[in-house]
Amino acid sequence: MRKIKFFAFGLIPGLIIVFFVLNKKGASCSGYLPNSRVIAETLSKDFKYSETFKAEMEALKVNEKFLKDSIITLGKIDFDRSKAQQKPCPSYLMTYPEKNPRYEITFEKCEENAVLNSLKKLR
Repeated sequence: MRKIKFFAFGLIPGLIIVFFVLNKKGASCSGYLPNSRVIAETLSKDFKYSETFKAEMEALKVNEKFLKDSIITLGKIDFDRSKAQQKPCPSYLMTYPEKNPRYEITFEKCEENAVLNSLKKLR
């Protein structure tokens, strides 16, 4: 029991100090989460649009700038409904915004490019 007290006595102040030091430097772990990694990798690739995706973009009046800057950048990947282990191109389902989603996109993230397959307005 004595060892646990010494351990806690050093651990708790140490965590607080580390928290404040990293917080001042603006460090965050958001870039390491699976959602952030998939989005970053997707945005770094060339986009290819399927014919149905192009038609849905026109029908919903969604331009490419809004698609990249808002929907994909701020979207949330639904890993339960995605096929992230699919070979050679993993398939993902993304919703935007995170709370009360209005758009749903399905896309494949291949080695060279990202193929956007469908765009749906949910409400």
